[in-house]
Amino acid sequence: MENINKTEQPVVSIIIPVFNAADSLPVCIESLMNQPYSELELIFVNDCSTDNSLSVIAGYKERLEARGMKVKIIQHERNQGVAAARNSGLDEVSGKYIYWVDADDWIEKNAVEKLVEEAEKTDAEIIGCNWYLSFHQNERLMNQSDFSSPEDGLKKMMAGVMRWNLWLFMLRRELLERNHIRFIPGLNMGEDMMVMMKLFASAHRVSFLNAGLYHYKQTNQNSLSKIYSQKHIEEVTANVNEVVRFLEGLNLGGGMEKYAMFLKLNIKLPLLISDQTDNFRLWNCWFSEANIFVMKNRMLPLRTRLLQWFAAKRMYIVNKLYFRVVIRTFYGIIYK
Repeated sequence: MENINKTEQPVVSIIIPVFNAADSLPVCIESLMNQPYSELELIFVNDCSTDNSLSVIAGYKERLEARGMKVKIIQHERNQGVAAARNSGLDEVSGKYIYWVDADDWIEKNAVEKLVEEAEKTDAEIIGCNWYLSFHQNERLMNQSDFSSPEDGLKKMMAGVMRWNLWLFMLRRELLERNHIRFIPGLNMGEDMMVMMKLFASAHRVSFLNAGLYHYKQTNQNSLSKIYSQKHIEEVTANVNEVVRFLEGLNLGGGMEKYAMFLKLNIKLPLLISDQTDNFRLWNCWFSEANIFVMKNRMLPLRTRLLQWFAAKRMYIVNKLYFRVVIRTFYGIIYK
């Protein structure tokens, strides 16, 4: 960063929630330690791990501090879930910018430097980037949808053509504090969606950096085919309703009521990436008020809209065929 002297570099607070991640933490921490940009405040929130995650973090603390990085280790006395862990991290930040790294993942060597450079150049409150989907033996560059304005980004997220994962964005701390945005303790599914949509709805300036900076590790636990428990659905529903309530309070206009329906369809779409009839029936009754909008979201590919249309018409045999031919056979091969 040629235009920013070391003494003038803004501090970046990186929050790393940790729960039973001892095996993956070394790769994660080393990617942070190897950042040329060293004005970092690393906040590890150990959510009552039962493995030796805490020992792994403690073992790196001195080396990280030798690089000039500030390290904070927060220990929860009981397991509270990722939403509370993220809040605990936010309570400790002191940097100008906030970034998120999950304990299973890692970042490019110059990730922080590039994000800060873009933020300082554009005066943006949210800076997005691309990412890598990483497997055991290989990885694929995944292109995030770019966005030209806060409204553009918000609508694209609600429409399902832009991801809302926290680790895809660096945030200006002032944006969260000005709007009193926090995660809702106990609502651990969809918590990133809720917060990122509130942030885009509240931001004045955003920017997108067309570079792959984050490596997201694909595991069996976060595969395409998810298990939706009743608790999962209740938490996601509460976070979606919180987004809708928040947007209604802002009176944004611009057809946000329609986009709220797109969000509800988007949030339950993974249920159709399955060959289980019970999942299709659940899709039909969850946010059923949105089902009449299945063909109206023209941001989505026609095949996705048709997949939802067949489910709405209870033509489940077509949904099963799509999963077995397209998802299990085609994607199952190229994403190995």
